[in-house]
Amino acid sequence: MSDLKVRVAISQGDINGIGWEVILKTFADPSIFDLCSAVVYGSSKTASQHRKSLNSEEYQFAPARDADQANPRKLNVVNVYEEDVPVEFGKPSDNGGKYALLSLEGACNAMLQGKADVLLTAPINKHTIQSAQFPFTGHTTYLQNKFSASESLMMLCAPNMKVGLVTDHVPVSEIATGITIDSVFAKILLMNSSLIRDFGIRRPKIAVLGLNPHSGDGGTIGREELDIIIPAINKAKEMNLNIYGTYAADGFFGNGAYSSFDGVLAMYHDQGLAPFKALSFSEGVNFTAGLPIVRTSPDHGTGFDIAGQNKANEASFRAALYFAIDVFRKRLEYQSISASPLVHEPGKKER
Repeated sequence: MSDLKVRVAISQGDINGIGWEVILKTFADPSIFDLCSAVVYGSSKTASQHRKSLNSEEYQFAPARDADQANPRKLNVVNVYEEDVPVEFGKPSDNGGKYALLSLEGACNAMLQGKADVLLTAPINKHTIQSAQFPFTGHTTYLQNKFSASESLMMLCAPNMKVGLVTDHVPVSEIATGITIDSVFAKILLMNSSLIRDFGIRRPKIAVLGLNPHSGDGGTIGREELDIIIPAINKAKEMNLNIYGTYAADGFFGNGAYSSFDGVLAMYHDQGLAPFKALSFSEGVNFTAGLPIVRTSPDHGTGFDIAGQNKANEASFRAALYFAIDVFRKRLEYQSISASPLVHEPGKKER
């Protein structure tokens, strides 16, 4: 399956950010088209404004009426809006959110129509994109709803670690209320399943972090570990899953213990992502586990502070592209292997 050419649907992200810059820079390498065909759902006019800011003829794209007519050796742009929208580099605006959503809807519809194999999303501004059509805290919950998934898991992935979150884009004041035995247990199951299906790890080894400082210190600094997280871990162990914890986050990342596990489940956004980005920034990928489709994005935001200055590093976006291709192929392999009646069923003991 290594010679399979994967069809990639791309959303342009916030038009005032660095989305188009990292897209154009990534696909300036023609060898990428040996692996995939690519369609950005956005606007040729918007793309042209960004290309002009890069002041180079090497960043090329081809207009296409539809994904079915895409040039397999070029970056294609399908227009999901025709108006000439001015790009205001570095400025959060209603237009930035409006056209980010139109692009995202176009890319998702291509997935739903079977015109693409994987979805790659450029960064959005979570405030300006808010509307009646997007009452979500980010891509993850939007995509869970769009693709009718019962659960999803935000995972940040790099060659040296994979970190998932029990709660993601919620205020700090609401984190503890979102952590229940059921929610922790569900995320453990989802991470375990994803590591098997999407990464080809037959029996994943997963570490679960505590919520409180020093993982509660035996109940002295909070009881969530004793009353919620450890009972969830024990439920998973009863299913013969390879789960360990709880671990205090500071020491766990500080002493490199993460390198001994296939996945790490953190309780909240900054607990997992702050150390992840400190250790793996520019090579990290945001992956949404639990969806019926493969979706990735870079591990950075809109980059308003450097937008339009030709300073954006495309490494994470390129990594997200390769990552999506790899996961898509892994899923095909898993489906093929799972069709065999001799395949070991995850969670059951071997005789």
